[in-house]
Amino acid sequence: MSHNTFGHLFRVTTFGESHGPAIGCVVDGCPPGLELAEEDFAADLARRATGRSRHTSQRREDDAVEILSGVFRGRSTGTPIALLIRNTDARSRDYNELEQVFRPGHADFTYQAKYGLRDHRGGGRSSARETTMRVAAGVIARKYLSQHFDIRVRGHLSRLGEQEPAAFDWAAVESNPFFWPDAAMVPALENYMDRLRKSGDSVGAIVRVVAQGVPAGWGAPVYGKLDAELAAALIGINAAKGVEIGAGMASAADLGSRHRDPLGPDGFASNHAGGILGGISSGQDITCQVAFKPTSSLRLPVASIDHAGNPAQVVVKGRHDPCVGIRAVPVVEAMVALVLMDHWLRHRAQCGAGQTPP
Repeated sequence: MSHNTFGHLFRVTTFGESHGPAIGCVVDGCPPGLELAEEDFAADLARRATGRSRHTSQRREDDAVEILSGVFRGRSTGTPIALLIRNTDARSRDYNELEQVFRPGHADFTYQAKYGLRDHRGGGRSSARETTMRVAAGVIARKYLSQHFDIRVRGHLSRLGEQEPAAFDWAAVESNPFFWPDAAMVPALENYMDRLRKSGDSVGAIVRVVAQGVPAGWGAPVYGKLDAELAAALIGINAAKGVEIGAGMASAADLGSRHRDPLGPDGFASNHAGGILGGISSGQDITCQVAFKPTSSLRLPVASIDHAGNPAQVVVKGRHDPCVGIRAVPVVEAMVALVLMDHWLRHRAQCGAGQTPP
């Protein structure tokens, strides 16, 4: 299987399956000298992990990172950093009945069509378990960007089904299981998700991410646009179905006289562009939103076919998220950080480290 590597100068290759012995990644291009230890990965992996609350899948993985290479005496050496996480709580028997049938809404049918065989255990390579390694690689990028540029990348849920925050406070985001910026709404969300889970159904969500402190000048015109590569990185996350940069789709209903961002000696008066102009960062906050579809693995029966093309009915057992968008927040953050890290190295290669805007 090709296309398992992401990035140009800061390159991440992931490997492994949901129910295999381990998952892992190789991060190539990390500059030398970055302090890095296995415990650095714990916080973000815990934020992404299943079993964090009753509102996510109850699969409980240790998600303990092993650094196999690229770090010596606590610092990156400039050589490839290999990370490994062993799977410790896979229940493959839950998928025995799915070996000969396709789950609607999943990649079962398309993987079979492309490769002629598939790992039916939890989706194999198409499982969201793979995003664990994106978050792990993102830890490296985020640490470098924070130390060298004071860049901060953080996300939150901006929609859960039909619910939207009535107020906004970054301090509330990490204090509840929904990454929700309105603490007063959390009890209602708890009740909503409890009812949804008991019904056997699922719901979609939107994740908003903000990158603060990105200098002006990162990105490239035409075929290396920062917003284009952010969009590609974000739509490539499992279950992502839509990406917006800045005002996004709402731009279509706006007027140019109101939508353009006036510029003065003190900076921009607004940020409809989402911090990117002509594919290059403007120095403003970079803002993106990602829409995630409802989970397709449900205990509610659905029509499908088997490998021979015969009609079949599918009921998915096992442990699944009633809303995959909740745990996607740290994944979205990681992908934004990885794109920014890659673009910093590309900017430095062409323009030098000292290039500054006028």
